[in-house]
Amino acid sequence: MKQTITDTATKAAIAAIASESASTKDKIEMLIQMAHGFVKKTKTAQDLWNAIALYQEAENLCGEDYFLFKARAKVGRAGALQSIPQDTEGLLLQAQVLYTEALPILQEFASSEEVAEAQMNYGLVLQSLVPFNMAKIEDSIQVYQAALRVFTWENYPQEYAILHNNIAIAYLSMSGGFQQQYLFESLAVQTFEAALKHINIIDHPREYAMLQNNLGNALQYLPSSHPLDNLVRAIAAYDQALKVRNLQDTPIEYANTIANKANALLNLPDNLSQPETGNLQNFTQARNYYQQAWEIFTKYGQIEQAQVVAQVLAEL
Repeated sequence: MKQTITDTATKAAIAAIASESASTKDKIEMLIQMAHGFVKKTKTAQDLWNAIALYQEAENLCGEDYFLFKARAKVGRAGALQSIPQDTEGLLLQAQVLYTEALPILQEFASSEEVAEAQMNYGLVLQSLVPFNMAKIEDSIQVYQAALRVFTWENYPQEYAILHNNIAIAYLSMSGGFQQQYLFESLAVQTFEAALKHINIIDHPREYAMLQNNLGNALQYLPSSHPLDNLVRAIAAYDQALKVRNLQDTPIEYANTIANKANALLNLPDNLSQPETGNLQNFTQARNYYQQAWEIFTKYGQIEQAQVVAQVLAEL
């Protein structure tokens, strides 16, 4: 495993706290607080490794006496591990173990909000392990739904929106026969729409745009006997997202949405009542959107997205 305490400042901080005349409880709290600081202001993966070292030190100090702090340090360490960019499942599996150890303690002794936040992040770990065949997508949905019992739209609209988004994406990743696939994709659309009944553009513009963009994606691929109707609904959802996402404030999100909208326009006739007349107008608009998206992705170093869009442009 990678050496976690590589930063001199982290070693110095641990040494300083160890030499303090503060109580063990205070030292544990100081370590956890410092680790939170590293996670919040992360600039590099090294910051996350530094946070992991501090959480680990806090856990070591807890022993058997401070079990709630130990659970919090484990949850913090799990969150840092799952945030480190990775191509393998190793760190995610470590995070999974930490959540399963910490959650029963939190459920007994912590607030319902603290439990729900841990469940929300644990659900993400399970969802991320599915492609490695190390977890079931149904388990992640179950954990998200448990968090939703606390994170209601009235009291926690941001968390409510993110959880619905994660659940819908989980449904979209499920596979089966044609009937099952249709059911999963319909459930995803219903989940986005349920969230949008409560998340509005004025109070929560960022979450509103995220839900509308992803609703558009779900509608585009929903099997239907009326595919053109779904494309029209998808474009309307993207237009709602574009009321928030713009080139100045959110360039990468804007580029994602216009690329998604371009994809829908490519398959939509200019005149729905006369589809045989073709889609030259929509085709031209789609190509312009793709070109703009490619320029933005290239400018901001989003290499993978830029390559995908470049490939589509080449085929056009």
